[in-house]
Amino acid sequence: MVRRGTYSIVARDEQTGELGAAVQSHWFSVGSIVTWARPGVGAVCTQATAERAYGPRLLDALASGSAPSAALRSLLDADATAPFRQVAVIGADGPPAVWTGPRCMASAGHATGDAFSVQANLMDNEGVWPAMADAFTRSTGPLARRLLAALHAAEAAGGDARGRQSAALVVVPASGEPWDRVVELRVEDHDEPLDELERILTLHDAYTLATRGDDLTGEGRLAEAAEAYCAAAALAPGNHELLFWAGLAEFEHGDRELGLEQVRRAMAQQPGWRTVLARLEPDVAPSAAALLAALGE
Repeated sequence: MVRRGTYSIVARDEQTGELGAAVQSHWFSVGSIVTWARPGVGAVCTQATAERAYGPRLLDALASGSAPSAALRSLLDADATAPFRQVAVIGADGPPAVWTGPRCMASAGHATGDAFSVQANLMDNEGVWPAMADAFTRSTGPLARRLLAALHAAEAAGGDARGRQSAALVVVPASGEPWDRVVELRVEDHDEPLDELERILTLHDAYTLATRGDDLTGEGRLAEAAEAYCAAAALAPGNHELLFWAGLAEFEHGDRELGLEQVRRAMAQQPGWRTVLARLEPDVAPSAAALLAALGE
């Protein structure tokens, strides 16, 4: 048996149909065991005496048409270790199902709403999961941010009695292939895993904008691509990759001096960007040659 003192959440965004799960624990790489999700199907957290098989088996049952409560009950009835388990599952519609076995280590419990379930075991106190439910209910914005708000509330209420070490977050779209993700992030080992998870979630958002810039460039919509690259760099100002593309876009479509200065800063951090700039074709970066000339190349 593998014990996981953990707090987690599964949830559905009622506006977008996205499904997600998030977790924090004082255990290495908790996300590799606890959180599971599949586009248009559902999300699962399996913890306490954790069994990975609950994740794919519950998602397969939901995909076959089972309700979360029936799917979970079927697995628990066949599981001699069910009293030590804590499992939550939510589908693409309807209420979640959750189980906190009587042998889960105190403090342990759960709380549910129409489109979420929060659950915790081996907590500092019994206020952790109600704080999570309240935070998720009151939060707004993208599902990933709402899940993270619930984790922060758990930690503020006392969290895992052993402290903190790792965290994870996964959000999938309302429909798509099994491998499709809106976001999937893990912090495997960190003194402040939730702060680190928030940092890399912001970086994820920045790279999502940069990817949008790449797509727009491929469509020849260079002015719109420039806006996306600049927005990405603004979210992650210390990232030299995003700084380079934002500077190139600024040079082409905005303030040439500012763009030149941004590209120089990116090259100061990573000289290889000079090589990249020299290799850019005119249909991708029409001003690459002019920018090289301005750099003194």
